[in-house]
Amino acid sequence: MSGRFIVFDGVEAAGKSTQIPIIADWVRARHGEPLVTREPGGTPLAEQIRALTLADHDEVMPLEAELLMMFAARSVHLNNRVGPALDRGQWVLCDRFVDASYAYQGAGQGGFRHQIAWLEEQIVGHRQPECVFIFDLPVDTVIERVRQRRSMDRFDRSDIDFLQRVRDEYLARAATDTHRYCVINASQPVNQVSQTIVDHLEARFA
Repeated sequence: MSGRFIVFDGVEAAGKSTQIPIIADWVRARHGEPLVTREPGGTPLAEQIRALTLADHDEVMPLEAELLMMFAARSVHLNNRVGPALDRGQWVLCDRFVDASYAYQGAGQGGFRHQIAWLEEQIVGHRQPECVFIFDLPVDTVIERVRQRRSMDRFDRSDIDFLQRVRDEYLARAATDTHRYCVINASQPVNQVSQTIVDHLEARFA
């Protein structure tokens, strides 16, 4: 049995948290128990870094510090949880990965592309996901859905221009490698989204 690294990424409020348990059940029935995890986070230490990064602070957090904290959490997560699971032959289903850094700290914040690429090479290296599902929604729908949340972190409160840059970056990255990326129309009903993901996984890993 060989492990597979599958990532679910994309704009806020697009339904990733709804789909991941559904796909986990599909994997469980065919390939054994998957590791379901998330970024930033996924281990106790990485979750502490996540909480610190996403919280509001009285003191300004420099954008460089935010980027380094995201990759610090990613390093902990990859080395302590994702890598060992893949070595055991588990499928790993991860909510967000390095594309989120390009979208949020890169395009959203307006820079750092070269720094992100360097950090990706140093920390991620060859441990790249085999398949990345990009959940896509129009930005006005994103804002409408986010406003319905009971609590919001500082990224949830981003303005429409920021969110549009994030969405555009995700779509641009997906267009560079249509074998590894699969863009999901997250406006579809839940069952249609699930079927699209399953069809893609079956075609890739039959």
